[in-house]
Amino acid sequence: MGGASGAGDDGRPYAGRRRVVVGVSGSPGSLAALHRAAYEARRSGADLLAVLAWEPPGGTYAHRRAVCPLPLEDLRQDAGRRLLDALGSAFGPDGPEVPFEAVVVQGATGPALVESAAGEDDLLVVGTGGRGPLRRALLPSVARYCVAHADCPVLAVPPSPLVSDLAAVQRRIGLHLPLDARELTADSR
Repeated sequence: MGGASGAGDDGRPYAGRRRVVVGVSGSPGSLAALHRAAYEARRSGADLLAVLAWEPPGGTYAHRRAVCPLPLEDLRQDAGRRLLDALGSAFGPDGPEVPFEAVVVQGATGPALVESAAGEDDLLVVGTGGRGPLRRALLPSVARYCVAHADCPVLAVPPSPLVSDLAAVQRRIGLHLPLDARELTADSR
């Protein structure tokens, strides 16, 4: 899915080439991170690697124990479609205008991004997203994980203030307006 791929003499992907690695989920925060990552790649002459990490519903252990689990290949293809939808939402048909590759990785988001940004010259870009107290309590922060575990610089991109403004309007008038690319895509079909 995307541009050139390969590994260097040490077996690590893209050894010796500067890359900007970005986590993509389709959320407004990840789309902001994707735009910033493309900007950083253009500015520095680096390649862009867009990564969407996915896990089976309920996690790998629950999937293995399920009586009738969904085929992993179907789940992987769905993740690939979500990644392509996010790239299309962010850049349209012209793409990011830098050399790029888009990959889906099975695994938890934080570890998958840190592993993908294994090069010493890499830059890892993540969205910080809007996280209320309940989400903070229930879900670990991908950005915090990446900052704590990555061997390369990490750029955490805050969400656009327009996202919180839109959410406030939704609450005030009681409308449900799509806030992420998957909802926009689903509504337009």
